[in-house]
Amino acid sequence: MTSFRSWKLLKRNYFDGVKFRLKMKQLPFMGFLFTTMLFIVYRTTTYQYKHTEMEEILHPFDSLKDSALASGLLGGLPHGIIQASADLELKPLWSTSSSRSKADPSTCRVLLAIPVGIKQKDNVNHIVQKFLPENFTVILFHYDGKVDGWWDLDWSNEVIHIAAKNQTKWWFAKRFLHPAVVSVYDYIFLWDEDLGVEHFNPGRYLKIVRYEGLEISQPALDPNSTEIHHRITIRARTKKFHRRVYERRGSTKCSDVSEGPPCTGFVEGMAPVFSRSAWYCAWHLIQNDLVHGWGMDMKLGYCAQGDRTKKVGVVDSEYIVHKGIQTLGGHGPPGRKASNTEELAKKHSATGMDPRMEIRRQSTWELQIFKDRWNRAVKDDKNWVDPFHSNRKHRKLRLHNRRHNR
Repeated sequence: MTSFRSWKLLKRNYFDGVKFRLKMKQLPFMGFLFTTMLFIVYRTTTYQYKHTEMEEILHPFDSLKDSALASGLLGGLPHGIIQASADLELKPLWSTSSSRSKADPSTCRVLLAIPVGIKQKDNVNHIVQKFLPENFTVILFHYDGKVDGWWDLDWSNEVIHIAAKNQTKWWFAKRFLHPAVVSVYDYIFLWDEDLGVEHFNPGRYLKIVRYEGLEISQPALDPNSTEIHHRITIRARTKKFHRRVYERRGSTKCSDVSEGPPCTGFVEGMAPVFSRSAWYCAWHLIQNDLVHGWGMDMKLGYCAQGDRTKKVGVVDSEYIVHKGIQTLGGHGPPGRKASNTEELAKKHSATGMDPRMEIRRQSTWELQIFKDRWNRAVKDDKNWVDPFHSNRKHRKLRLHNRRHNR
């Protein structure tokens, strides 16, 4: 009897030992399984965050719609009826079966917007005829109010005309190119009217911009242009495009250490081209009450959706001629022609006042206001960090080490 009990005890101890060893062997496996599950959850959460972030960049007004829904502002509407964006496409009063067919969503949609006056009609005609065959949507801002003088052109009915006398390009852009209206366009060309396009092809230009990942760009200027204000905009004959310029002469020195305008990350205001995301940012940078836009080109790099030394560039193979025709005001910083006409000059000539001088004075005053606002905004926003400040330190350190190791 005693031996039987001993046998049972030994048997139970044996199985308990086996179970214990099995549990011990399972611990590493359970740890591995738990770690794997944590990794999967982390990657899923990260992907969802990145996906949401990318969706907000590509379709910023979808997120605004969701925000408005959450706030209750659109609570009176069923979710599916809400359209958070628009476009500038002309719509027929009635449509045929062929016109009802949906456009190919993979097609690149691009907008060209130009402030125009009747005296530059011939040049604008050349520009528009370059762009329309490339499937561009075109909008003309008539700063002299003379819309009727354009109807004799074959393409006039195919473009949008907006008239407001004596207003600047930036005034028009702030009021009629709201991101909610132009969010369907992959790129926005916001050009002046005095540009020669004999050596420019919009289709080839867009291929370069897309391939190189340029969020903000401009075509290079022919060296024979009437007005050139910054060396970075001059065409380099042997290059397809460039992102920076080297200059050892003059007051502004440009080298590998240079991290900002006008040495790199810079385009002028005469012919900028924005991606959808870059324009969403740039539109908010335009000051509603500062209509001349002076100083804004120095800050556009902050809208490049990343490193401005990589995402801002000048395309050399497709270049333009800046004719520098002062139909909108007096001489000033690049691309900042003021809103005026010769009729305005005649109107005030009897008083002895020079309108162009007054416009230049106003522009200079606005430039100082813009600088003050930027500095005050940087100071007041405690959470804002200059994305290019650390880059400058790292680049200088790399250059120092490179020279030291030679």
